[in-house]
Amino acid sequence: MEIRKLFSRENVVKALKSPGALRIRVSHSSLMAISLLLLILFLAFMIRLLPLRWGFYLSEFDPCFQYRLTDHVVQNGFLSYNTWRDYMSWYPYGRDVAHTSYPGLAFTAASFYYIARALAIPITVYQLCVLFPVIMGTITCLVIYFVGKDIGGKEVGLFAAFFLALSASYIGRTSLGFFDDETVGIFGILLLIFFFLRSIEPERSMKACVAYATAGGLSLGYLFSSWGASRYAVGIIVLFVFVLLLLRRYSPRLLWSYSITFGIGLFIAVNIPYIGFTFLKETSILLVFGMFLLLCALELIRYFRTLKMKTVFFFGFFALLLVSFFVLSWLGFVQGMAAKFMSVINPYERIGRALVESVQEHRPAAWGSFYYDLGIGAFFVPIGLFFAVQNPTNRNIFLAIFGLTSIYFAGSMSRLTLLMAPAFALLWALGIVRLVRPFITLLREAPVIPMRKMRLEGHVGKEFSAAFLILTIFVLTFAFVLPNPQYPRVFDHAYVPTTLASASMPIKPDSPVPDWINTLDWMRINLTVWEQQTGQTAVICSWWDYGYWITTFGNKPSLADNATFNKTQIENIALVYMTNMTAAVNILKKYKATHILVFVTFQVSSEGAITDVGWGDEGKWRWMARIAHERYPWVNETEMGRYDSETGNWADWSDEISDDGKTQGKETVIYKLMQYGKEKIALGSPTVQIAPYFTEAYFSQTPLQPRNYGGAYPLVAVYRINYPTT
Repeated sequence: MEIRKLFSRENVVKALKSPGALRIRVSHSSLMAISLLLLILFLAFMIRLLPLRWGFYLSEFDPCFQYRLTDHVVQNGFLSYNTWRDYMSWYPYGRDVAHTSYPGLAFTAASFYYIARALAIPITVYQLCVLFPVIMGTITCLVIYFVGKDIGGKEVGLFAAFFLALSASYIGRTSLGFFDDETVGIFGILLLIFFFLRSIEPERSMKACVAYATAGGLSLGYLFSSWGASRYAVGIIVLFVFVLLLLRRYSPRLLWSYSITFGIGLFIAVNIPYIGFTFLKETSILLVFGMFLLLCALELIRYFRTLKMKTVFFFGFFALLLVSFFVLSWLGFVQGMAAKFMSVINPYERIGRALVESVQEHRPAAWGSFYYDLGIGAFFVPIGLFFAVQNPTNRNIFLAIFGLTSIYFAGSMSRLTLLMAPAFALLWALGIVRLVRPFITLLREAPVIPMRKMRLEGHVGKEFSAAFLILTIFVLTFAFVLPNPQYPRVFDHAYVPTTLASASMPIKPDSPVPDWINTLDWMRINLTVWEQQTGQTAVICSWWDYGYWITTFGNKPSLADNATFNKTQIENIALVYMTNMTAAVNILKKYKATHILVFVTFQVSSEGAITDVGWGDEGKWRWMARIAHERYPWVNETEMGRYDSETGNWADWSDEISDDGKTQGKETVIYKLMQYGKEKIALGSPTVQIAPYFTEAYFSQTPLQPRNYGGAYPLVAVYRINYPTT
C-alpha cells in the first residue's frame, strides 16, 4: 500500500515538475571524504602498476602455481580442484593439489574471470592473474578505510587507507604480477576484523549482531580457504576476547558473536581438503573451543545468585577444562601446529633446519627494515598505540593487540612484515589524527573577545597550531615525496621489475633481462620438438627455486619447486649437485630426468678473470650442501669450497677426497656445470670437462659477446643428460 502511494500519479507529476528534489544531498565533509578516498584508491591502483615498464609478467615463483591452478579451475570447473594430480610438478610422482594447496585465491580469480567474460571484457586468465594483485590491493585499502572509520572517524579511515596504499611491505605483495595468497589474505583479515568488531557493539540490535557475526564467519571461512596465516587472525581474536573477559566486559552478545563467527568459519575450514577435520585437533583451534566453553561458563554464572556459588562453579569449571585438555593430549587427540607455524612463534625452531633457513623471507627481520618500511611513521606508531591504550574501547583494545602481536611476528619472520602493514597503518593514522585534532579545533575557534590578554593568547595559540600542522605536512612529505635517492621514497619501493623480468637478480635494468625469458621459451618450443622426435618426455632437474617457472612458462615437468613438501626429493636433488657426475647420473636416472639446469651470475675483468657475483646457484650451493648433509652426512660444506673475501669468489674449491672416498669440491656437478658455462661464455673454450655425462643444450648468453647488467653477466645453462648404455 505504501509503495502504491509512493508511485501515485500526484507524486510522479510532482517529481517531474521539480527535478531538483531528486538530487542526492551530500554534505561538504562527506563529499570531501569521498573525493579523497577515490584519490587514494586511484593512487593505490596506479602505483602498483609501476612494474609494467619491464613487461606484463607474473612475479616471484609461487604466483606461477597459483596461475596454473586458476587456469585449471577455469578450464575444468571448480570441482576439478579436488581431483587434480599435477604430474608437471615433483615429477615423476606428481602433486596432489587438493591436499597441498589452498583454493581460495584460485576460486576468487576464476570468479573474477567469469564476471569479466560475462561483461564482455576481453581478458585472458593470465592477464587477469597478473592484474589481480593490483585490484585486490586497491579493494583492501577501501576495507581498511571502513575499519579505521569505525575506530576513530573518517579522518583515521582516510589516513589508514593512504598509509596502507603506500606501505612498502604491502606494495611488495600486491604489485603487478604478485598473484599469491597474501593478496586475498590481508583483505580477509581486515574484513573479519570489520565485521566481528561491529557484531559486538552493544548499541546495535540483536538482529544486526547476528548479521555481522554471520558475515564475520564467512570472512573467516574465506580466510581459512586462502591463507595459512589465518591462524594469526584466529589467535588475535581469541586473545582479544580473553582480554575483554579480564576487563569484565562479558555480555551474551559476545557469546553469540563469537559462536556464530567461529562456527561458520570452522565449518567451511573442515570442508577444505588441505585442512580437513584434523584441523579441529590443532592446538590453535582447541584454544577456540576452550574460549567458547569459558564464555558458556560465564553465561551460566549469571544465573547463580550468590558470589560463593559463582566462584566455586567458575574454578571447578576451569579445573575441569585443564584436566580435559591434558587427558586429550595424553590420548593423542591434541595435535601440534605444523613446524612452519611453530617456527614463527618460536624462531629457534628453525635452527638446524636447512631447508627452512635457506628461504630468504623465513629469516628474522632486522629492526632497520622496520624503519625502511615505515620511514617517519615508525615514530607515530607508538603514539597511536598510546592513544589506543589511553582510551580502551573494544576497538582500541583490539587495535593495540593487533599492533603488538604483528610487531612480534614481523620480527620473527621477515615475510610477516606484511601482517604489520595494516596494523601500523591504523596505528599511524590514529596517532597523527589525535595529535593534529586539538590544533585544528583551536584554528576553528571563533574570534575571542577584544581583551588584550585574551587576544594575545588566542593569536599565539593559532600561530602555534598552524606551525604544528605545517610541520606535520612536511614530515609526511619527507616520508613519501622526497627522493630516495632518485625517486620519491614510495616510488623507490614500488618501481621495481618483476622477478622474471630481472632474471632473478636484485637490479633495476633499463629493459627486461631476457636470459630466463628466452630459456623458458626455448624449453616450451625446442624441447617440445625434441620430445616429438625422440618420443621421450623432457624432464628438467634444477634447484627448487626455478621449478614453478619451468612448469608454468617452460611447460615442462620439474623435479622440485617452491612447494618444498617432499623433503626427501629435495635432499636427493641437493645430492645430485653436490656429488660427482657418475653418482649424480645414477640418481637422475631414478627420476627420469633428461636435462639439468644451473643459473650463475659472474663478472669478467679486463684481464679475463672470472669472479662470481652470488645471485645465482654460486650463492646457493652452500644451502644445497647443508640440505644434502641432513640425509647424507658425508656432504661437508667446508670441504666443498671456501669464500675468498678479497676476490669475492668461491673459486678455491677443494680437490680432496673425504674419508669414505666421496669426492668433494671441484669434482661436484654444481662446480663443473657452473664453471663450464662461465668459461664458455667469457673465454670461448672451457677447460672443465663435463663429458661423457653432460652435453651443452642451451645457453642464454652468446660466447665472447655476453650481455651484462649492472656489471653482472647472468647465465642460464641447460645441459642434456647422457646416461651410460650399460
